[in-house]
Amino acid sequence: MAGGALIGLVAGLLWLVHGRIAGIAGIARVALRGPDRDWRLAFIAGLVAAGMVARITVGPAVVAGLDTIPLLRLAIAGLLVGIGTSMANGCTSGHGICGLARLSRRSLVAVPVFMGTAMITLALFKVLA
Repeated sequence: MAGGALIGLVAGLLWLVHGRIAGIAGIARVALRGPDRDWRLAFIAGLVAAGMVARITVGPAVVAGLDTIPLLRLAIAGLLVGIGTSMANGCTSGHGICGLARLSRRSLVAVPVFMGTAMITLALFKVLA
């Protein structure tokens, strides 16, 4: 519950302070080779630090199951997510948190497609695994 509140707080602050949407894919893509690198790299560092703090304070349950998935499978999944993010012109954080809050029509379409795809993928994974 606190995590969701913090995500909303940071998304709102990023919009108010920088006039930017807290879409992780866009932030990461531009951080590698674009303008405004400082705040983007700080944002990404904060995401990594928050994950490490959660792992230390809450324990391994935060990432339960990831240690049992082969690294190649995780890499392929990450690649597919990256391709999908590029095709959707944004990720779940950009569309789901910020886009829906702004009543973006594109986000109103993208988020149900993301969620439906996730549900179908999980169902197939359970059947095939």
